[in-house]
Amino acid sequence: MMADREFAGKVAFITGAAHGQGRATALALARAGARIAGFDVAKPLPYPGYAMGSGDDLGSLQSECREAGSDCLTFEGDVRDDDAISAAVDGTVAEFERIDILFNNAGICAYGLAHELTEEAWDAMIDINLKGSWLVGRRVIPVMIRQGSGVIINNSSIAGLRGMNRLSHYAASKWGLTGLSQSWALELAPHGIRVVSIHPTGVNTPMNDGLASLEGATTEEIAERSAGNLLPVPWIEPEDVAEAVLYLASDRARYVTGSPFVIDAGLLTK
Repeated sequence: MMADREFAGKVAFITGAAHGQGRATALALARAGARIAGFDVAKPLPYPGYAMGSGDDLGSLQSECREAGSDCLTFEGDVRDDDAISAAVDGTVAEFERIDILFNNAGICAYGLAHELTEEAWDAMIDINLKGSWLVGRRVIPVMIRQGSGVIINNSSIAGLRGMNRLSHYAASKWGLTGLSQSWALELAPHGIRVVSIHPTGVNTPMNDGLASLEGATTEEIAERSAGNLLPVPWIEPEDVAEAVLYLASDRARYVTGSPFVIDAGLLTK
């Protein structure tokens, strides 16, 4: 069982923090005592075209973290923008002096047959989901190396462990993130830094609603199409992902690094 305020004195940098899995994780870590730096694009993007988090979402996240008794900084920026990332990481270190946890969570999803995807769609998917995680990591990792400690948790997907119909660009980005995680684990173990990829099945977030709208389907139909779990649930909740991150970031998982952590409601066994 997690000790009360287990992460007191720790600092977590979270991308895609305004809503969904990032927000749930930020709030869970704040309640456990961590100081939060939340980074989010906080504006609509041309692709995939559904709603992203907003500046208001970031503002309310900051308020809720403070109500939970933890400090929270927020930054608006795109994970494809190295200047924005550098400013956010530098601002976090200037205010909090360290970064102990990186949750690389920002990501998008959209459907399309591989041979019908536009180059713009392919590039957006890879650049946000994979290159963006690398861009953030390369700014945070030197901070962790100086500290001699840290945990990086990269939010991949079940699509980072298996192919998926009409999601080739998404799967490619998530498989890439799995490989990046394992490579970072090898490189950073000598510095006391652990790296883990997590692999959720479908999650009940605004992304589900956005995908359903784009596809002209219900959220339940999208969940079944994308996943189809072994356990009788259409999806898991953002809080389930948050609990996994809390465990992996804690000393209870001090020997967990380099391996995928699956939260799939049995999908990969089905």
